[in-house]
Amino acid sequence: MNNMTASTDPELRKDDLIVIAGAGGFIGGSLARYFHEQGFKRIRAVDKKPLPYWYQRTTDVENLCLDLSDQNNAAKAVEDAVEVYNFAADMGGMGFIERFRVECLRSVLINAHLIEASYRAGARRYLYSSSACVYNADLQKDPNVRALKESDAYPAMAERGYGWEKLLSEMFCEEYWAERGMKTFIPRYHNVYGPNGTWDGGREKAPAAIARKVIQAKDSGEHKIMIWGDGLQTRSFQWIGDAIKGIDMIMHCDKLIATPINLGSAEMVTINELVDICEDIAGIKLVRHYDLTAPRGVAGRSSDNTFIQSVLGWQPNTKLRDGMAKTYAWIEEQFHLQKAGKPVVTDRI
Repeated sequence: MNNMTASTDPELRKDDLIVIAGAGGFIGGSLARYFHEQGFKRIRAVDKKPLPYWYQRTTDVENLCLDLSDQNNAAKAVEDAVEVYNFAADMGGMGFIERFRVECLRSVLINAHLIEASYRAGARRYLYSSSACVYNADLQKDPNVRALKESDAYPAMAERGYGWEKLLSEMFCEEYWAERGMKTFIPRYHNVYGPNGTWDGGREKAPAAIARKVIQAKDSGEHKIMIWGDGLQTRSFQWIGDAIKGIDMIMHCDKLIATPINLGSAEMVTINELVDICEDIAGIKLVRHYDLTAPRGVAGRSSDNTFIQSVLGWQPNTKLRDGMAKTYAWIEEQFHLQKAGKPVVTDRI
């Protein structure tokens, strides 16, 4: 089993340059803070959003505003990099990725330019953030779906737009290792949630969206909620802290070079059960209405963690109820700040 991390990797010094693309977003911003707290002194955070719109900014981190779909910007971003983490993409929850497929597909330009620039810059390791959306949609038509294992991406029938972009970019990583000897790593995320992420504006995912709706209902006194789909869709949701730990371990495990691996919770719930959790945290009960015309995604999806357990001796283990309590509290704070006309973390289309 491998338990190496950035801090214990004998080849990585605390003054080596770590580049995080998409660092103005949820996972990338959390990773920049994590590495800074680990004592790494040279972190370059890159995002195309203007700095005031970044979800998190960490003191003493170099922040660059660059659109990485441009080849020259990609080269500038990774100059002198030892490790590169690519989280840069146009994406969001189901409401975004079903309505903006072209924008999602265009993210392939980011990875194509960034991996080539990283190779030319001599970067030692490169991580590409993939997604469970790569999995064959025919295996996800039943809410009582079996957990998806890594081989279930083929024969390929990924989600339109976003899923196909992820699957093609995985192939880039596999071929850069096979042909050019560049160490690449490919975690497939399953629904990461937590504080300091999108909770309003159209790109938010189910945990944040449900929490916000419950908070709005409680605040307004109108104890009702609109749920996308029939509420029977099943998903697994992964706490941000587990995701960050998993990223670090995967990136520094040579057994996982150019090998896609699930990074998600095995705790599967229905969307109705997610609402139950948020109601319990809020201390209210809501009348539920269902919008059967809204984007709902696949009927069922959960992470098979057999492989990650066998290689790392670890899997994401934060209980959904515990993570949602922290997430709900943070979104409630943001909601009341927004209501008072003060700046908040959000991402409006």
